[in-house]
Amino acid sequence: MEKKKNKATKWTGSPDGGAKDRVDSVDPYGFARSEDFDYESYEELMSEYLVVLTRRSIKWSKLLKGKSKVEKNLKLKRYVRKGIPNEHRAQIWMTASGAQEQLEKNPDYYQSLLQAQHDPKLVETICTDLNRTFPDNVQFHKTSSPCLQKALHNVLLAYGHHNPAVGYCQGMNFIAGYLLIITKDEEKSFWLMDALLGRILPDYYSPAMLGLKTDQEVLGELVKVKVPTVWQTMVEHNVMWTLVVSRWFICLYIDILPVETVLRIWDCLFYEGSKILFRVALTLIHHNQALIQQAQSLPDVCQNFKQITRGPFVDECHTFMQKIFTEPGSLSMATITKLRETCRARIIAEES
Repeated sequence: MEKKKNKATKWTGSPDGGAKDRVDSVDPYGFARSEDFDYESYEELMSEYLVVLTRRSIKWSKLLKGKSKVEKNLKLKRYVRKGIPNEHRAQIWMTASGAQEQLEKNPDYYQSLLQAQHDPKLVETICTDLNRTFPDNVQFHKTSSPCLQKALHNVLLAYGHHNPAVGYCQGMNFIAGYLLIITKDEEKSFWLMDALLGRILPDYYSPAMLGLKTDQEVLGELVKVKVPTVWQTMVEHNVMWTLVVSRWFICLYIDILPVETVLRIWDCLFYEGSKILFRVALTLIHHNQALIQQAQSLPDVCQNFKQITRGPFVDECHTFMQKIFTEPGSLSMATITKLRETCRARIIAEES
């Protein structure tokens, strides 16, 4: 496909299904486009996707009818899977994840964390990572107004004091950054972090990262059953799962998949929980099994795993999200729980 370069002003479309607008080479979330960004393909894709977004937006507005809270039910689950319009995203993430309930139960808690005495080591570690967080996003540039860096610092600092067992570790800055881009609200972002790291993905970011290690192994076990040819390839070239999928899980697909696709995944993650991460990984692997099998060496496998997270299949987020619920087949939480118990016990035994 021919790449169109050096065009300073392009249509980005709008993630809310709004009118087409002409802006510079920055996407609707503030991320700079790469120099070889294919504007023609994007315009073609967005012209179709905007129709979907507009239709969804009307349906969501009817469903919510100005309500601030929604009850979880099959209809809402179906709506979430088809995508939450950007204007309703923060609200649905907050209510579906239980973050809103926590915020209301603890109205002054966030501010009290910020006003507490801060651990100098925690402050230093967070400050080191601030400039490394989305350097390609205009909202995080020190010159931008408002600059999200200060808000990011506050959210990470508050979370570090709220959950001293985790404190701060790399990867959390990107998650907090994404939450701020969507909510534009420090306190909401803090409570969404609490939902993600405390309830939806426990032990992902603890010092031992046992939750993360366990889920990587669980994915391996699922691939063994659902895509045995890929599992065989991994065994042949002695590739550990952590080598190819740890960033998928720890960054929750940020910087792995396109922004719009990541946000659609997060819609389901906040509503349905961690099972979604496996559905996405299995879909990527199942859909690209022929490519992965072509690998002749360990570096080949790693390169092919990078390749499968790019291209039209993942760019077309609406189609991709439909695929994650069909392509991997059935995947019950009971199966995942059972595999987690087995894998966790194995990891603890190996590390002791």
